[in-house]
Amino acid sequence: QVQLVESGGGLVQAGGSLRLSCAASGSIFSINTMAWYRQAPGKQRELVASITSGGSTNYADSAEGRFTISRDNAKNTVYLQMNSLKPEDTAVYLCNAHIVSTARSMTVYWGQGTQVSVSS
Repeated sequence: QVQLVESGGGLVQAGGSLRLSCAASGSIFSINTMAWYRQAPGKQRELVASITSGGSTNYADSAEGRFTISRDNAKNTVYLQMNSLKPEDTAVYLCNAHIVSTARSMTVYWGQGTQVSVSS
């Protein structure tokens, strides 16, 4: 079994910063791409940023220049540093990871989500 556990969400004023963390644990052989998505009320889930096992990153236009995704492969953890937050960044942020288990099967896992609220 594999689990993704997120932390770091909360309430912040516009212009502030938050750092999200997502740690994977369990029967892990390797982790390929890790990513952060978000879903605001009444809206579709959208990709915020992703990072490959080699460190290549990709950002949504809305996140480019304000958010930074990084990972610590030794800790099976992905981070999202969010700066210059705006009220429109308010959403549940979910961690996503493509994980190869010790049985050598690959599965896409999701975390439970962490709420980020930005007040104006």
